[in-house]
Amino acid sequence: MAINILMPALSPTMTEGTLARWLKKQGEAVKAGDIIAEIETDKATMEVEAVDEGVLGKILVADGTEGVKVNAPIAILVQEGEAVPDGAASAPAPAAAAPQATAPEAAKVAEQDAQAPKAASVAPPAAAAQPASNGHDTGAQGRGERIFASPLAKRVAKEMGVDLKAINGSGPNGRIVRADVDAAKAAPGTAQPAATAAAPAPAPVAAAEKAAPVASPKAPAITAPHQMVPHTSMRRVIAKRLTESKQTVPHFYLTMDIELDALLKLRGELNSRSAKDGAGAFKLSVNDMIIKASAIALRRVPKVNASFTEEGVAFYDDVDVSVAVAIPDGLITPIIRRADQKGLATISNEMKDLGLRARAGKLKPEEFQGGGFSVSNLGMFGVKDFQAIINPPQAAILAVGAGEQRAVVKDGQLAVATVMSATLSVDHRVVDGALGAEWLQAFKSIIQEPLNLML
Repeated sequence: MAINILMPALSPTMTEGTLARWLKKQGEAVKAGDIIAEIETDKATMEVEAVDEGVLGKILVADGTEGVKVNAPIAILVQEGEAVPDGAASAPAPAAAAPQATAPEAAKVAEQDAQAPKAASVAPPAAAAQPASNGHDTGAQGRGERIFASPLAKRVAKEMGVDLKAINGSGPNGRIVRADVDAAKAAPGTAQPAATAAAPAPAPVAAAEKAAPVASPKAPAITAPHQMVPHTSMRRVIAKRLTESKQTVPHFYLTMDIELDALLKLRGELNSRSAKDGAGAFKLSVNDMIIKASAIALRRVPKVNASFTEEGVAFYDDVDVSVAVAIPDGLITPIIRRADQKGLATISNEMKDLGLRARAGKLKPEEFQGGGFSVSNLGMFGVKDFQAIINPPQAAILAVGAGEQRAVVKDGQLAVATVMSATLSVDHRVVDGALGAEWLQAFKSIIQEPLNLML
């Protein structure tokens, strides 16, 4: 039976994307696990992995096609010797292919699964049109039916020892998703879909989605001579998400001046030692040390490592720091996971790798979606101080300016020190003034006494 291969959703908020190129040709055999195409979002290029096998009978969407809607048929998979339909198959399978982030696990796919709406009025697809199930292909009572489940749900079910045959899927068209497996594990006697997580956070600025037009409908027409450059997908997303942040999140700002001389001295000593050692060499930047200091401060003042939800304030267990990285046409925020538990060399090497892949558009969704706190550093451009816009659903972002020689008073005497200004933007629904000041004081003490970074 012919199976439609559908445009996959690479993030919870993605509505469309660009089919960059096909890696399989029309008429070519396809096996489960084969990479068949590459999909571009506003932030990254992702690979699509086949979860069924057959022949790529017909390609419906050509290479380079933009604005392909999620779940729209992009190709038809048929069995050997089967006639290829003229158009999309009449009984499409909801997911003949799933995005593969070049790694066995993608955290945001799990979030997407957890938020998948229950398909109340869509009939389950025919068994022959369902994707392969990685060891769970045989249906109930040995009828040979295939289990219709996301790749992540299958893997988690296998790890947990959960029988997919006993689960009713809550995803589109009855697809079993991660939340269903978790619910079945928690309540072995039932197969009820899991409720939506208590604090499902909206996608951050870096999420791939199609935003509304940037220009206001009341904006006056431009009459002066000009060249009009259409908005990129990334610029539309940035415009929409940051506008939403400023309109819906009550920002306020706290600024402190922080002396850097001790930190710069320690950085020089560590880099010098690394250069002599050779093996395992690293080169620390000031930003690497700021990331670590922010993480330690979040561990000391954990109430800032939080998000506002309608149900309550979600306090994060891990300290995951998003770091703003400028890329062509926009901004992305790769994440240093559990930054408080990592050494400076590890943070430095991870940040260099994330930055390179961010600029090449090769980050995986879980590497830039999420995080509990952000750091934006414009000091390398000579910016003295600025106020950053909060990256929802996070409650705070630190804006770091350039270190510069300033006159300071020490013990009643005029002296010169290297000073930077750091401004904390906070969501007043989560962080009050005193709490924000407490966090900034902790951050300042760590920077000015940098041996804390080594503990």
